[in-house]
Amino acid sequence: MGNLRSVAKALEHVAPKARVVLAADAHTIAAADRVVFPGQGAIKGCMQALMRDELRDAVMRAARERPFLGICLGLQALYERSEEGGNVEGLGLLAGSVRLFTAPVDATGARLKVPHMGWNRVHQTRAHPLWEGIDDEARFYFVHSYYADSPDAPETVGVTDYGARFTSAAAYGNIFAVQFHPEKSQRAGLRLLQNFMAWDGRTEKC
Repeated sequence: MGNLRSVAKALEHVAPKARVVLAADAHTIAAADRVVFPGQGAIKGCMQALMRDELRDAVMRAARERPFLGICLGLQALYERSEEGGNVEGLGLLAGSVRLFTAPVDATGARLKVPHMGWNRVHQTRAHPLWEGIDDEARFYFVHSYYADSPDAPETVGVTDYGARFTSAAAYGNIFAVQFHPEKSQRAGLRLLQNFMAWDGRTEKC
């Protein structure tokens, strides 16, 4: 949903020899060596589209078997449920809930705008192959009103502060997912995508 073509172009830029396909069917997803699950918009529409187009099972299989990258809504959909749209059930691959930013304030007490839009820092809470070559506290580009409320979960590999401390990157086995948009995050974002295209889905190098 939403940012498919911009993500595809960024992947083509960092991996010009790769064949990047915008998948619209389960067979194409099943044939892919690695899968990117991007998205913008509302979680309810995302989950309904997966069910309507019979893609949910294909996405679940890919998330269990191959290098898998979730971006923005593609991170939020991996959790158990989201407050958006009336407590919508997610894919349940990551434990925790997605919540709405409610009147966030900064360290001085000034009120912050919702959605959280623009550049913010990501603190890397543990090593991962996709962080290779990316400085801790590097800035990435965010656009979201809901956040993964799981900053202390073992799957969390990156956190960001915006009134609340939230999970901005999570990893579990062959899954890596981010709340920010790497395709809009210049050098650091392109490096993360490049790392993903070279990643074998394992974390033993950490």
